[in-house]
This record gives sequence, C-alpha cells and structure tokens, in this order.
Amino acid sequence: MNGGDEVMTAPAGPPQPLEWKFSQVFGERTAGEEVQEVDIISAIEFDKTGDHLATGDRGGRVVLFERTDTKDHGAPRRDLERMDYPISRHPEFRYKTEFQSHEPEFDYLKSLEIEEKINKIRWCQTANGALFLLSTNDKTIKFWKVQEKKVNKISDMNLDPPKAVGNGSMASSSNSNSPIPCLANGGSPDRSYNYLENDFSFPPGGLPSLRLPVVVTSQETNLVARCRRVYTHAHDYHINSISNNSDGETFISADDLRINLWNLEISNQSFNIVDVKPANMEDLTEVITSAEFHPTHCNMLAYSSSKGSIRLIDLRQSALCDSHAKLFEEPEAPGSRSFFTEIIASISDIKFARDGRYILSRDYMTLKLWDINMNSGPVATFQVHEYLRPKLCDLYENDSIFDKFECCLSGDGLRVATGSYSNLFRVFGCAPGSTEATTLEASKNPMRRQVQTPSRPSRSLSSITRVVRRGAETSGVDANGNPFDFTTKLLHLAWHPTENSIACAAANSLYMYYA
Repeated sequence: MNGGDEVMTAPAGPPQPLEWKFSQVFGERTAGEEVQEVDIISAIEFDKTGDHLATGDRGGRVVLFERTDTKDHGAPRRDLERMDYPISRHPEFRYKTEFQSHEPEFDYLKSLEIEEKINKIRWCQTANGALFLLSTNDKTIKFWKVQEKKVNKISDMNLDPPKAVGNGSMASSSNSNSPIPCLANGGSPDRSYNYLENDFSFPPGGLPSLRLPVVVTSQETNLVARCRRVYTHAHDYHINSISNNSDGETFISADDLRINLWNLEISNQSFNIVDVKPANMEDLTEVITSAEFHPTHCNMLAYSSSKGSIRLIDLRQSALCDSHAKLFEEPEAPGSRSFFTEIIASISDIKFARDGRYILSRDYMTLKLWDINMNSGPVATFQVHEYLRPKLCDLYENDSIFDKFECCLSGDGLRVATGSYSNLFRVFGCAPGSTEATTLEASKNPMRRQVQTPSRPSRSLSSITRVVRRGAETSGVDANGNPFDFTTKLLHLAWHPTENSIACAAANSLYMYYA
C-alpha cells in the first residue's frame, strides 16, 4: 500500500449460505396415494466414501443405492477434479439392490412381539469388492455381505439325443453345432429334455446314453446379500444405536440401560461396558438415548441421556465404564422449568464431527454443538422450531413430543442439519460469524417455503413473535406463516461425507438435494 510491497488482505469471513437444489427422488408418491406402514423409511446412512447409500424401512428391508456419476469416467471424483475433467454438477445415485434384513419375531418367554423395523444401519469396511454393513431392529443385529457373483448357467448337454445312432452310441458330443435351448436355472423349454419331471417314464430298452448338463460361468453378474453373523440375546430393552469402531474390528450396541461391545467375528459373546440400571428400578432417573464411537480414537465413545447430558468415556480407564471421562450438559436457566422441561431436553441423536473435535446433539427443540475440550456448555445452539413452544401441550397430547429427530454434520464441519414437521428440514451454518439458517421442504421444490429467517431465533425473538402473531391465535403456523402438519415429519437424514449433498426420508420417499 502507498508504494510499499506489502498487500493487506481482509480476513476471510464466514462461508456464503448454500443454495440447495433438487437432485433425485426414489419412491415418489402420487397425489392421494396411501403410504403403506411397512414402506416408511426408518434409517439412512452413507458409507465413508459417499459412493453408496443404504436405507432401512419398517418392513425390515434394506435398500442399497450406488453412485453413478463417477463410474462413467472410471476414476474417483476427487481425481477427476484435479485433472479438470468435466463431471456432472452433483452426485447421482441409482438403485442397486435390496434384501430382507429382519422378519417379525415373537419372544415367547416375555410374550413380546418384536417388529421387523430397521432402527439403524452402519457401513463397515469393504473388502475384495464386497460391501459389508450392520443392521438392527429392536433386539437383533445382523452383519451383511453384499457381493456381485457371476451367474452359472447350463450351456449345453454332453450328448444330443436326436443325433443318436441305432447301436446306442452318439454321433455328437458336447461341442454339437445345435445346442439345446436352456434357461438360467438349468431347465429346458423343450419338454422332451426335462427328464426329471414327475410324468417322465423310461422308454423301452432304456436311454441310449447318460446325459449330463454342462455348467459354465457366464459374464452376467448377480448381486447376492448374505447374512454373515447374527448378534442376539444381549439386550433386554430396545436397541437404539449401533456404531462401528475405527479399529474396523469392533462395534457397540446400546439400549435404554446398557451399552455392549462386540467383535465383528464373534456373535455369541459381548462385553457390557456401560450399565446405568439401578439396583431398584424405582430409582431410575434417566436412560441412554444414543451412542457413538469417536471417528478416529478407538478407545473413546460418547452416549447421550434422556436428561439432556452427553458423557464421553474412555475404554482404557476400566472394563466397566460407569464413570465418565467428561460430562457435557447445559445448566438449566433459573425460573424456566415446566412440566415439559425434561421431556424436550431428552437428546434423540448425537453425531461426532468428522475430525472428532465436536459433537452435535439434537433434542426436541434445538441442535447443540459441543466442543469436546470444553464441557462448560455448547459452543452453539440452533433453534429448530421455536414456534412450537406454545404448542407443547398439544404435542404432548398427540405424542409428537416424543418424536426422535436425527441430526448430521457436513464433511467439512461448516454446517449442520436436522428435520422438523411438515416434511421440513433445517440447515445451519456453524462457522464463526455465520448467519446461515435455511428451511427446506422435502419435495421437488425444496426452497418453496424459504424466507429470510434469523440464524439463531433465540437472539431475535421479536421477529419470531411478529411472524407468528400474523396468523390467527389458534391456528398452527410455522415461523414462515405456513400451516404445520404433525403427521408429516422428517426424522431421518444424512449428509454426504465429502460433498454438500443431503439425503432425507419423507415417509416412503427418499429425496436427495445438492448445493
């Protein structure tokens, strides 16, 4: 400046808000179409590469999708970007396969029905071109291997009866120029060759010669899902979480009162590492709601409770980790306690950031971002649907107050997202100075309900009050003045690990968006 060599650069501000666009939808409903209960999506998970996406539903099915926009050029997207190769603007996925993971069961000892609904899906490390994943319902965890296998077909018979000569010998061999037509499962469309049918009888004098099928491996492949292991009889209460360890060998499963540690190779034994069950169940004050391993430290995991606290534990301290290494909770504001305080404080989901430095938690009303090095309180709080606070009594009456919303972080850690009612979901910027707070709808026009709303409504309550008061006092309207619908809720969503792409479930439909 002023003839000097130094150039002053302004400090980089927070990233600009993203403009979200519709990408794809799978299982889109037509107007007036009734949704079957078994088709409602209950779990969503990207794998670590972002090239595969898995969904689970209430019917016990797992559906896999694979990315297609990187396969066209035969190289990973990041490598193509380095080469300035022209690529599509956003991730595109296609249906890959599906399989029945769980079936409805009945516990005869407890006279308890165990529904087949998939609660969680977690991807495991791939090996030899095969995909591995864990899926769980309320009681049973299964380890699946999905692999492409070449299809065996019957190409020909070793002898051709029409060319048989009178002395019983055959004039042709397996290399006949007129092969017998065949089916993939080994059958023949011509009844004369189906010697194993029930109405077959041997001709007088017997068969001229023994006929054997020739099996060949075709170039056609078929995806096969095989259950490698079943982990069961370890939980008295409903499983709410499973999480892989970064060591690639172990995982945890959590129910209301216990967390168990498993080895992927051993299905008949697990170790109980957390047990919050009191000697007298009348003394029970809180339950475990979610648990997750640290993404890089194999000895650390976190679990949340119904009282709104998060405990970080270290497996190196003791075999039974009832004492936590760190406790994260927000002090209750004086005079703010009500009948609903404990209910809405219950944490429904926690997620570690990719680098393991931060933990994102979702309770009924807010998203909170915690720094694991600072347990005095959250570093950021995002109001998801503050306009529902006057309606808590109605939400309690129709049980909506117990809905369990999931949350997710972007791969770069700059944004967080979670769902709400009326098939809406919110995206917040969590970088210092960011005011990004986007409301999107799970439809082909995600920005339809978007208006300028404050990033953290708790800091500007006057504007919220003004918008809500614009409608009738008794009508249910959200912060944008639109009517909200408690029956359509967006509970499950996942953020692509490396790109700004979100997959979310609205009933039986899977919507995907990119920015």
